[in-house]
Amino acid sequence: MPKKPASKLNAQPHIHQRAREIQQYGTVNHALPLELEEPVRLEMTERLNQLLADTMTLRDLYKKSHWQVAGPTFYQLHLLFDKHFNEQSELVDTIAERIQLLGGLSIAMAPDVAETTRIERPPKGREEVPVQLSRLLDAHQIIIGDCRELAKRASTLGDDGTNDVVVSDVLRTNELQVWFISEHLVTMPLVEALDSSAAAD
Repeated sequence: MPKKPASKLNAQPHIHQRAREIQQYGTVNHALPLELEEPVRLEMTERLNQLLADTMTLRDLYKKSHWQVAGPTFYQLHLLFDKHFNEQSELVDTIAERIQLLGGLSIAMAPDVAETTRIERPPKGREEVPVQLSRLLDAHQIIIGDCRELAKRASTLGDDGTNDVVVSDVLRTNELQVWFISEHLVTMPLVEALDSSAAAD
């Protein structure tokens, strides 16, 4: 049998490569030893991808707000928005890793996220602070509602890992951020206390 010629080493990179996908989006790997049936993993990865798309959108909404905030509370909100952005970025990785662990594929690209998210798209321009805050709270409300439903469903299906990620990481972080954001929408005097006798009149 003729011997195959040895391939020569070459330092030239092989660029512009294309090939078929090795796993289609919306599928899960078979026979992973997770003690979770394929239909359970399919449902969980689908629902987690919805949560991921909304979380990525909220993350980017925080960065938009961080860049565009203006007014007397600029410094405080500029820092708070960036802190929340970083926390949401961590959640994005946590959710995506859970999807991959279950044998699925995480949604990743901005156009796909934009098609999937249920969070309203803001205008490109700058909005007033109360509007920025309200948009953030509306987005949080969508995610928190989804977390509660998904956690219950995961528990029913025996997917305790997904339940734990959704409750311990995603839900609790979003609840805490809602508290911080909502306190900025309370009408309070800044430099002079409201006279109780004047308020009674």
